[in-house]
Parts: sequence; C-alpha cells; structure tokens
Amino acid sequence: MLVSGAAGATGSVAGQIAKIKGCRVVGIAGGPEKCAWLTEEAGFDHAIDYKLGNLDQQIAEACPEKWNVFFDNVGGDMLEAALNHLNMRSRVVMCGGIANYNATTPQPGPTNIMNLVIMRSRMEGFIVLDYLPRAGEAIKDLLGWIGEGKLKYQVDMQEGFENIPTTLQRLFTGKNLGKQLLKVADPE
Repeated sequence: MLVSGAAGATGSVAGQIAKIKGCRVVGIAGGPEKCAWLTEEAGFDHAIDYKLGNLDQQIAEACPEKWNVFFDNVGGDMLEAALNHLNMRSRVVMCGGIANYNATTPQPGPTNIMNLVIMRSRMEGFIVLDYLPRAGEAIKDLLGWIGEGKLKYQVDMQEGFENIPTTLQRLFTGKNLGKQLLKVADPE
C-alpha cells in the first residue's frame, strides 16, 4: 500500500491499519522529521520524502514490485507519479486532493489516467460518512489498537484565536505533523 499525505492524521492511520492487516506500507510525506516518524514510530516499512525531488523514481525504488492500493490524500502530481507504478487490478482510494484545494482555476487531471485501463485498475472516492453504520466497529478496533500500542497518532496543537489563519495555512504548507488542532482559549 502506498499512502500520500502519510504523516497527516488520515494518512498515518490508514497506513497503520494496513500494517495491522498485514500489508507492506510505503508513505509519502514532506521532510525528514515526518518520514522518520512514519518509519520509527508509526511502523511504515518505508517513507518517501517528496521534497527530495523525482517522486516517480523514489516510488519505483520504494515499491520495486509496484503497489496494489494507493490511499491518496493529495492528488495532483503525486497521483500522477503513483499511477506509473500500479499493479494489475490495483485500487486507488481517493480520500483527498490537497494539492488542488487552493487552485484558482480548474486543474488538469493526470495525463497517465489510461494506466488504470491498461492495468484493469479502479479509482474510487472515499468519504468516511458512507461508513457511519460501522462506526461502532471502527471505534472498538481503533481504541483497541491504540491500547495495544499498535496505532500511534500525533496532535499538532497551536494556540490562540489570533492564530486561526496561520494554523489553517499549516495544512496547506505541510508544516503540521499529525492532526492539526487549534486551542482558541481555556474553558472558563
């Protein structure tokens, strides 16, 4: 399984669940701190630092047998690079597209989308709301894995009402590690 946005709240949990279920997991994140957290704390098999350049080559090296599932939180150029390395009947889980959230004009899709056809693969959107009837099952499993030390998470807490804009921007600049939260004030 290949995961983009792997050091964020969603990507890190998706990758760790895949590990718990027996997959080899490669995460894509930005910077040495995030990559180290993925491999040393979250248990990913390998982490790719997209900021080092040539993402296509890095994926090829980290996934010599290609990948079967790509959990995508980013889209854009990262999705395009990933589509060069899919196995026959692979699945792309589209969970987010942060690469284009702030685009002011429509962005073109991947130029290699036909790889899905050639490799008889599929790409499907994922929204957790579609699985609310199974929330109890998920909560039980997630809490159990946290209690057993199998599932790790990080909270990136910023403080102060005046920091609302800069805290939101941390998501788009990749400065956050884990779940980005803002503490506006202490309860009275």
